[in-house]
Amino acid sequence: MSELATLPTRHEEDWRYADLAALETVWPVATETLTLAPGEQATRTLVLDGDSAVVRDLAVTLGAGAEFDLRVLNAGKAYGRLSVRVVLAKGAQFRFGAAQVAGGEQTVEIVTEVVHAEPDAVSNQIVRQVLGGRATGNYLGRVLVERGAIGTDGSQSVRAMLLDRTATANARPELEIYADDVKCAHGCAIGELDREGLFYLASRGLPPAAAKALMLQAFLSEAFAGAPDEETLTAAALAALEDVL
Repeated sequence: MSELATLPTRHEEDWRYADLAALETVWPVATETLTLAPGEQATRTLVLDGDSAVVRDLAVTLGAGAEFDLRVLNAGKAYGRLSVRVVLAKGAQFRFGAAQVAGGEQTVEIVTEVVHAEPDAVSNQIVRQVLGGRATGNYLGRVLVERGAIGTDGSQSVRAMLLDRTATANARPELEIYADDVKCAHGCAIGELDREGLFYLASRGLPPAAAKALMLQAFLSEAFAGAPDEETLTAAALAALEDVL
């Protein structure tokens, strides 16, 4: 996930589902680096939108006991991609919450690699996707627990909501563990809106379109819960949903 001279191909796992034609318009992509000193705390919010391709590549290093909270809304209308690699030292904490919203022929994707290099680090990733039309939403996430990184606590939760049968969600949560005494888990689900839930809201007088928007808002807000700018992110996600519904 670093800057390369040549355009990637689909033979490379991290680029298997990418929109290579759109990627070519912004290639090469420079890697943005962020290093947190031991005990330092930081938050960051990224919104990927606009009518042209947007591709970001982050490399983050967390010192011992550092805490980093990263929240993302990916709604690039042409092509939106974020890749993140995080290395955690002893006792560091990384929280990642991301929502992807796409419709039409859009492709949006997030690729993460979280490396637990030392003991007692914690990582928590939550990714939510709402996809309509012929859109494609991708999440490729790898958690690597290196030898000696005992006490690791790493989790991934990935869920996608398909508004149309023509939309596509690709997900690959992955764990690679080389240490004992760790707690790691991942979960992935792809589905449609709950018809019984929609019927319940309609029976309470809510118009069908408003009921659908309300349920999708609650679904996406899971990625932003607890963020310093939670309200701003939720409002931006709702604006993106309006273009999809």
